[in-house]
Amino acid sequence: MQTLPWKVPSPHIERVVVDESHIDEMGHTNNVVYLGWLEQAAWAHSKKLGFSIDDYRRIGCGVVARKHELEYLLPTFVGDELLIGTWVSGNDGKLSTYRDYQIIRAGDGKTVLTGRTHWVCVDMTTGRARRMPPEFIEGYRPVQPHPDAP
Repeated sequence: MQTLPWKVPSPHIERVVVDESHIDEMGHTNNVVYLGWLEQAAWAHSKKLGFSIDDYRRIGCGVVARKHELEYLLPTFVGDELLIGTWVSGNDGKLSTYRDYQIIRAGDGKTVLTGRTHWVCVDMTTGRARRMPPEFIEGYRPVQPHPDAP
């Protein structure tokens, strides 16, 4: 079995297969499709950590995206199996958490995209920024990268 070049020891991984609906006029996966996959992976990981939308409502706050940074390294095409890895990479214990992403093409083990999202804690009623609760400080703990990660 091929060892994949993940930037962290144990990312949360979601799997997708590129199909015709993901392809743009340039003949490869559309950039907006990648962002949708990253959001799906982030939600799946958040739920695994114990934070579904129902949990956000119960706690009274959640996180919303403030900034996305994506680097498209290689194109992907119909039939490519992609492994979307995500992990919490930062948490200031106040307002902000950071989530990193890495998409690896299963067929050749190449990283096709890396990214990061800056998330801000907001009140579920007002939508205004608010200090994160202890549950978020504890639950959204950053993962340390491999020492030799690129």
